[in-house]
Amino acid sequence: MYAMMMRRAQAPLEPVLLPDPVPGPGEVRLRVGACGVCRTDLHVIDGDLAAPALPLIPGHEIVGRIDALGDGVDRFAIGERVGVGWLGWTCETCAFCRSGRENLCDAPRFTGYTRNGGFASLTVADARFTYPLGEAGSDAEMAPLMCAGLIGWRSLVSAGNARRLGIYGFGAAGHIILQVALWQGREVFVFTRPDDRPAQDFARRLGAGWVGGSDTLPPAPLDAAILYAPVGALVPAALKAVRKGGRVVCAGIHMSDIPAFPYSLLWEERQVVSVANLTRTDAAEFLAVARQVNLLPKVTTYPLTEANRALDDLRAGTLQGAAVLLP
Repeated sequence: MYAMMMRRAQAPLEPVLLPDPVPGPGEVRLRVGACGVCRTDLHVIDGDLAAPALPLIPGHEIVGRIDALGDGVDRFAIGERVGVGWLGWTCETCAFCRSGRENLCDAPRFTGYTRNGGFASLTVADARFTYPLGEAGSDAEMAPLMCAGLIGWRSLVSAGNARRLGIYGFGAAGHIILQVALWQGREVFVFTRPDDRPAQDFARRLGAGWVGGSDTLPPAPLDAAILYAPVGALVPAALKAVRKGGRVVCAGIHMSDIPAFPYSLLWEERQVVSVANLTRTDAAEFLAVARQVNLLPKVTTYPLTEANRALDDLRAGTLQGAAVLLP
């Protein structure tokens, strides 16, 4: 198989030819149709997340078709289109797994981080964490749903029934969850980098009720805010923007340090919470909603061989929507 491999942090991915992987018991092999490029991939490749399983094939927004089944797998058929996301394996025995919080598993494995991912022509996944997708939508359009969509959904649920919702950072997750929140009947306020006119125009075209820079306050207090930008300084900014009893949800797996802020920003029962990983229940709920909403992520596609260019474009903030690699 062909793959783009990470051998060390802060270095370009290398094209390699490897033997085709063989699925073990409880696993499936996918012929990859598309793999999204997530900001978490950047955090892995740039060394922000420690101890990746090197050498590593990154990528955890995978859409493909099953072409081999490991022993004991009977819930999928050869040729079926499926998706694979960030959470790739859990122990099912720790207290968190037993209580339905497998996203907090004590011994998890993560696709494209501690097990090989989808920047390849073939990949192997745990069948338990492989999701049937049906045939609606192209592979490229479905790929961002596997993380930007799934983590976005968990963060939206964590925001509660907020009618006036703020979204800080308008990349892959932000533009997907904006569509879901509008479908739910919420009023959505989008915050971008102050000078990012293309992102602001994009948010307006998708129906945001108000769009402005992250250095400004919205015209009315927010019920809740979700932070997709991994910028710690946005936490006190969002606290200023939410009403009494409001909530700020930090949705990223990595964030720069949060600066000190006065207690008055947190007082009056404002909350700051984080979202970690996802559960299979999240996936089932979100994929059902995605079908109802008829979600259409905006994607920019790259050949798999140009994975480094896609990563550079994501670093530079020049993308609208999501980047997707096509083998």
